Amino acid sequence: MAVARLKKKTTVEMIWPYFLKLLKERPMYGYELRQETQKRFGWKPPTVNSYMVLYSLQRNGYVTMEWKEQRGKPARKYYKITKKGEELLREGLKYFKEFCAKISS
Repeated sequence: MAVARLKKKTTVEMIWPYFLKLLKERPMYGYELRQETQKRFGWKPPTVNSYMVLYSLQRNGYVTMEWKEQRGKPARKYYKITKKGEELLREGLKYFKEFCAKISS
């Protein structure tokens, strides 16, 4: 039970590091981020949580959003990481590395 709760806390309840990591590689739209998270990290973020996180990241200047037209299809919102978002990701990764070092020594 404790490990299941830990997994939930570091996945579903903390989506932003996964999204920023993926957006550092290339701009993506919301559904694509969810699919890529499942493919790369082995879990699929809930739809509502995903968009709430994306809106929060955008509102706080960690990502930008741009509408892109598609031939014969509705336009899509593409998200792109900002320099501020890259710094947040670096800080988050640094924290995780320090955390793992502390508890594994």
